[in-house]
Parts: sequence; structure tokens; C-alpha cells
Amino acid sequence: MDKLLIEGGVRLAGETAISGAKNAALPILCAALLTREPMTFTNVPQLNDIDTLLKLLGQMGVKVSRDNATVTLDASAIDNPVAPYEMVKTMRASILVLGPLVARCGEARVSLPGGCAIGARPVDQHIKGLQAMGAQVTVEHGYVHAVVPRLRGARLFTDMVTVTGTENLMMAACLADGETVIENAAREPEVVDLANCLVAMGARISGAGTDVIRIRGVERLNGATHRIMPDRIETGTYLCAAAATGGEIRLTRTSTAYLDAVVDKLMDAGCDVVAERDAIRLKAPARLTAVNIRTSPYPAFPTDMQAQFMAINAVASGAAMIRETIFENRFMHAVELQRLGADIRIDGNTAVVQGVERLQGATVMATDLRASASLVIAGLVAEGETVIERIYHLDRGYERLEEKLAALGARVRRVA
Repeated sequence: MDKLLIEGGVRLAGETAISGAKNAALPILCAALLTREPMTFTNVPQLNDIDTLLKLLGQMGVKVSRDNATVTLDASAIDNPVAPYEMVKTMRASILVLGPLVARCGEARVSLPGGCAIGARPVDQHIKGLQAMGAQVTVEHGYVHAVVPRLRGARLFTDMVTVTGTENLMMAACLADGETVIENAAREPEVVDLANCLVAMGARISGAGTDVIRIRGVERLNGATHRIMPDRIETGTYLCAAAATGGEIRLTRTSTAYLDAVVDKLMDAGCDVVAERDAIRLKAPARLTAVNIRTSPYPAFPTDMQAQFMAINAVASGAAMIRETIFENRFMHAVELQRLGADIRIDGNTAVVQGVERLQGATVMATDLRASASLVIAGLVAEGETVIERIYHLDRGYERLEEKLAALGARVRRVA
């Protein structure tokens, strides 16, 4: 199993390009199930989760063609509307095939998904929404089984803000009879990117990006071409890596447009951040100032950036409090950061981080995707050598990580 070996103490400097957003690409690729016409997607990141989803779509009967960052999907003949456990056990986003399959085929069997062990992320909101739209839904032998002649529009209120739930129900509603209103909808930019793709296919959607989304169903959707938005979490991760090392970098093919909360905190920490049209520049001070963090749904501070900020607070001047309000099990990286010498105390959903002068290299273990990123950042600033095990988590969400970091001057390599 591959490991990442990092020799710390190098200040990051230079330029690198940001990839397409994994969290936008996954639902958007699933949207191809809604039409019999070919779909072309550009700026698709080359990640393990994307590979898994494309294999899943292929076993359903979708014709898949890939040329680097361009993917073409032809779902004209879906002959197996099933997502088996062995294909979805490592990726929670597999639940996103449920809504499109039910809407297009009238039936779907989707295994309850797996993914990162960061806490409970129940699919009951997806099921409740489909039931309100007329589907008969049962959960049996680990599978969600939904059947309906045709979905009908309904007023849906989610008990909690759920990104995948909003995306699943929005896709399902595109082919439903009548109007569907999703209240308490997620407002994330990835939801807006999916809505833009669906509108290009002929869907009638308004309100994406707000907490009330309206979808008027149509008889059929067309093929289209759509470019995946830049990955805001990858962007934020590289900004944090540069900040922690006292570096100066320029990130291209991205924007600060979806990163206000992250950029504000980096500036509070002492960084100079300059937004260009399709790029971001960051210059960090010799040592950062610790910043308090509280995660909340977009547009507030993203839970997917919490671990990275714990890493930079670990070497910042002063103490900071981090409150995690989204997932109840998302401080697993704290123990690994402590192995590197970080001063972190955990009390329930709150972490208190007291910055130290320096971290020391050690062998640590990645526990989930974003935790992996925090360990990389810590390894970049630690004295000596850091070895990160179980980096398959990183490969799920960061394209060519070691290559991009090396382009910025980091001493990092993958070892068996």
C-alpha cells in the first residue's frame, strides 16, 4: 500500500493549476442518467472516486469514454439500474444515482453507501423526498429499492441541510410530473453547478444557490456539454499549505468566488490574498496568527476545510478554538497531529489548539480524505521526515498531489 514521504521545512513558492471539483463532478456525471442523448463533461478531475463512479455507470449500461479531463457518457440504453455494494462501498456519493435512475427508469436498487468514517450521514432525507414524490421505497438487505411509474412534483422540506439530498431530489424532480419545491435546500456552489448543467440539458430550475429551489418537470432532457467548476476545497488546501510554510504561491484555473469564509480566515491569520480573474495569489508571513473556526453549511466556513486549519493553527502564534457542527466524528486527525507534536485538546465537538514553535516528523495514518490533507500540511512544516500511511484517502480527492506540491518546491514523494 502506497505511502507519502515528506521532508519538511521547505517554504512553498511558485504556481500550480487547480483541478475540477470532485464534489461537483460526481453528481453532474450522474445527471447523464437522465437523458438518452450523449453528454460531454470537461475539466473532470482524475481521481479514484471518479473512476469508481464511471465503472458504476458502465455496469448499468452507460457507454463511457474518457480522454484525460474530458468524459463523454451515453446513457441511451440503461439495462441494469442497480448500484451493487461491492462497487459503492468506498464512496458515499454513489447514492447520487438513486434520484436519476428512479426518474428515468421508474426503478432503482442502490446499496447503502460507504465512504469516509467522519460520522453519520443518513440517506433518510433522500428516501423521504422520493416517497413524497410518489415512489414506493423500501430498505432491504442493505439496499434502497425504489419503484414508481412516474414521479410527481411535491413540496419537500429536508429536516437538515444535505448537499447530496438536495442534488438527488433536484435531479429526480427534473423528469417528474408538475412542480417540485425543495425547502431548506443546500446552497453550496456544487449544487449551483449541477443546476447549471441540468438547465443546459433543458431542465427548468430556479433558486439554485438559495434555500428554496423550484423545479418544473419536463418530459425529456437533452444532451449537453458542461465544464466542471474548479475545486474550492483543493484550492483552500493549497492556500493553507503555502500559509503554513510561510510561502508565496499563485493558483491558476480557480477563483475566490466560493471561498470567502476561507480567504477571510487566511487574512485574519496574517496572509495577503489577492484575487485575479481566474487565479489567486497568497503571500504568508513568517508565522501565522491562530484563528478561531466554526464550521457551518455554505456560505459559512466549510467542514471540508476544518482539518487543514487545525494543521495551520498547530504552528501559529497563540491559541485557537475550532468547533465542528456538521459531523460528530471529524477530529480523528487531531490524534495524528499530536504525534507530530501538536498541542490539541478535544472536548466533544470543540478542539482547542495551542500553537507550537515547530512540529517533528513521524509516521502518521490518514483516517479520511480531508484529515489526510491536514497531515500533508503538517508534514510540510515538520522537522525531519513524515510518513503518511493509507494515502488512498488522498487519491480519492486530490489529483496529482505530490506532483503539484513538488512544483511548488516541496520535498515529497510516493513510496510503496
